[in-house]
Amino acid sequence: MYFNRFAVFACCIFLLGLFSCTDKFELPDQPLSAYNKVYMPLAVNNPKVYAFAVADSAQAMIYSASYGGQDYPTSDIQVTFSSNTALVDSFNAVNHTAYLPMPDKSYTLSTTTGTIRKGSLGTGPLTIDVKTSGAGSIDIMKEYLLPVSIVSASATINESLRTTFYKVRADYPVYDRSNWQVLSFSSQEANGEGSGNGKVINALDNNNATYWHSQWQGTSPGPPHFFVIDMGEVKTLHGFSFLDRQSDNAGKPQDVVVETSMDNITWTTAGSFTLANTKDLQPKVLSSFTDARYFRITIQNSYNATYTHLAELNAF
Repeated sequence: MYFNRFAVFACCIFLLGLFSCTDKFELPDQPLSAYNKVYMPLAVNNPKVYAFAVADSAQAMIYSASYGGQDYPTSDIQVTFSSNTALVDSFNAVNHTAYLPMPDKSYTLSTTTGTIRKGSLGTGPLTIDVKTSGAGSIDIMKEYLLPVSIVSASATINESLRTTFYKVRADYPVYDRSNWQVLSFSSQEANGEGSGNGKVINALDNNNATYWHSQWQGTSPGPPHFFVIDMGEVKTLHGFSFLDRQSDNAGKPQDVVVETSMDNITWTTAGSFTLANTKDLQPKVLSSFTDARYFRITIQNSYNATYTHLAELNAF
């Protein structure tokens, strides 16, 4: 027992002596200037996504500059901002995207200068006003990119967080369908698609798994297939979005005609579209916007079939 204690004690003395004799290491110089930098906080998760509903008034995006590092700045830091649409091409090339540069007149920076005050860590939020309607506005249902950069600052700039990329899109709001009524239709499959499926109302039920199907049990009428909807009130129609049955079945709508009416008697053609043979949502904008209470959707022909089906239809 005595020997074991002595051995342990001897080992401890040996190790203590070993480490006390090791060389001392000098850490490299790490000046605070390498860490105290100005940056755009929203650039951390580029691109920053904004999806706007079309409106008459301008809508805002936020930009700012912050100070990162040790402690707080000991004096005011002046920061200058600028948009730079020339960076869109390089962003698209690196990220394999095809965003459009924002038109010059579609946005306005509230200021091109900001100040990070002594003892604070940011400029506070600044705004970019975006036009979604009227002259110079962005086009609906197109995706744009706006780079906004710190051009200069009275402190070191973090180059990797110097620019915030804003991904911007504007869409017309989708109309509420809760009061819509089906007035008439060419046919529907009331039984063969299972309980609670196959009827025109299933294209208005907010359920992508259900769908309207033209009749096939007993008889199978060919195209054109149509249905008429009463929205319950007059709406300005800008377009429609089509979501087909979420399967690979033949019969997806191909050529579609939209007609509108104020009284369900006199009808006017509002637009015609060729849809893709896909399960993806397909929004289509009318060539001219129109006020109407009623609309009629006519499917003139379908892909690889004389029947047709549709999972969801929305108007905007």
